[in-house]
Amino acid sequence: MNYLLNIDEAVDRKFLVTKAMRGQAEVGTIIHVMDAEQQGQAVIVYYRVTRYNEKFHDYQDYTAKFENLSAFCKWCQPDNFIARNYECFSIRDIQHYIKVKNRNFASFCLPIILIAAIIIWVVLALLMFKDNLIIGIIIGAVLTLLVLIGAVYLLKVQKKKEKMRLYRKVSAGWGVVFE
Repeated sequence: MNYLLNIDEAVDRKFLVTKAMRGQAEVGTIIHVMDAEQQGQAVIVYYRVTRYNEKFHDYQDYTAKFENLSAFCKWCQPDNFIARNYECFSIRDIQHYIKVKNRNFASFCLPIILIAAIIIWVVLALLMFKDNLIIGIIIGAVLTLLVLIGAVYLLKVQKKKEKMRLYRKVSAGWGVVFE
């Protein structure tokens, strides 16, 4: 999924790293893109990683080359909420946020639905008799549909719960209370 139309849009913006780059930026790090250039399909990015500690903050500049704009967007994503408030969160908070935020129907719901559907249909196949074939199929279809609805609901609830947890953490200093 591309977030940018061209690499020039990335300059002077902060991005959330979603895939570690050995020796440079780990997952959950915020990078500030200082400059970028396109060389054919390849993209060269000059960026800064700032590390905050209780006593000091330190920054280091890096250069990275990506095959194309899509590879850059897979490595890091624009996330305005985290980029504005990353000093308020631990790396663990941000990594958990990335994990929940990047869940989608195919990666989270589909495995749950497939496993539950297989279990439902195997159990019904073992319990079915020749007289109750239609009733067993109807029960199996209804239970599978309920699992589908439950998995999608669980996905939405988890995403909302994680966002609200982070908003509460940031807003505590402002005196705002989310219920």
